[in-house]
Amino acid sequence: MRQRLYAGQTLRDLRRAAHLNQRAMAARLGVSVSYLSQLESDTRPLTAAVTAALAQHFPAALAGIEGEAPARRLAALGHALADPAVAPLPPEAVAQLASEQPDLADRLIALHAAKRAAEERVALAEEAMTAGVGARLPWEAVRDWFHEAGNYVDPLDRAGEALAEQDRPAALLAARGIRIATDADEDAPLAQFAGATLTLNAALPEESRRFLIAHRLAALAFADTIEAIVAAAPLAQPEARRLLAIGLANYAAGALVMPYRAFRAEARRLRHDIDRLSRRFAVSFEQACHRLSTLQRPGDAGIPFYFCRIDMAGNITKRHSATRLQFARFGGACPLWHVHEAVAIPDRILVQHAETPDGVRYISMAKGLVKPSGRFARAPRRYAVALGCEAVHAADFVYADAVDRAGPPTPIGISCRLCPRTDCDQRAFPPTDRAIAVEGEVRGVVPYRVV
Repeated sequence: MRQRLYAGQTLRDLRRAAHLNQRAMAARLGVSVSYLSQLESDTRPLTAAVTAALAQHFPAALAGIEGEAPARRLAALGHALADPAVAPLPPEAVAQLASEQPDLADRLIALHAAKRAAEERVALAEEAMTAGVGARLPWEAVRDWFHEAGNYVDPLDRAGEALAEQDRPAALLAARGIRIATDADEDAPLAQFAGATLTLNAALPEESRRFLIAHRLAALAFADTIEAIVAAAPLAQPEARRLLAIGLANYAAGALVMPYRAFRAEARRLRHDIDRLSRRFAVSFEQACHRLSTLQRPGDAGIPFYFCRIDMAGNITKRHSATRLQFARFGGACPLWHVHEAVAIPDRILVQHAETPDGVRYISMAKGLVKPSGRFARAPRRYAVALGCEAVHAADFVYADAVDRAGPPTPIGISCRLCPRTDCDQRAFPPTDRAIAVEGEVRGVVPYRVV
């Protein structure tokens, strides 16, 4: 039998911390204002439906009410049963299952995780076979390591957060006897560390300087932790291990300049407005996007986001997904995805409401960025970043306000070779697992029909 839980004071504190009035909070929880008032005054206990809504919108608060393990189970079970391959259950039924049959819930969660892992292995094998690629290259192996870690490295994240509470990275470096110098040569490396001096290129913007200072501090302060993580990683190539060490120092630098709890709380308060977060933490637009994709601390997770960076040629140079959307490892991404348009339109934010072939809908934001080269003879670096979440989190994602979610979403896929859609006018290649019919008498946009 589910124990009755009264959490009036916690709900009031949570609502005020989120800067919500009772009407807005009631809308988040899917109850009436009068019912919320009764919950806050402890005249009614939390119901399964309210608990499920808290798990979706305020998982950390639910962990404080129920305990971390039940809250994590409910969140994981809700994610598993949201799979389009499973008949949907109402939120109150999911909450009741997690509470009254925890063993069964844990088995369903494990089964769903195994299903997802099998699907990823099949997709990886199909892509590798199609592209004729054998062993993973070192940077691909490191990218996959971060993906398999959920793009969250707990010991480094917590260590970076603790160190950030002491002082600024530059001051902490100085306390270690490290001097920061500037090189006026435009062709000099972005950063170079030799002896007790960190030399930074004078052309770097301020947010890049701060990040590189934090990177050097993290590499020194967390050297033992980084070494232990690299030693335990299943990476055979020495280049991959060195790249992982650099990537881990980068990760820790992000935790230093954007400490987990402060950044997550501010992101929630600002509804994940990237420009405002960038100003609040004095970081670049890309750095703020990337950090949002790492907020997956157990019991205190942020919204599951996917994040990627794409260049002018359509190459995905950074990618991670805490959502059900997965990126193609080989070949181009879906041409209907708005990130391609964003590359050509710098400093303008594009928003898209999209649906993948599995029926999951997403809200995503994409922005084209330009990194100046500092001289006419050298072309600037042009790329775009994209950040998205499943549409169920639209209330907490400010960019969702710019789209009509009542209208039809844009149908996107992972890549043409893996997309099962038969009626796409933008298809570049037929799907690898489907036959095609070539009919000379009938001409469509492409010279074949997927059957």
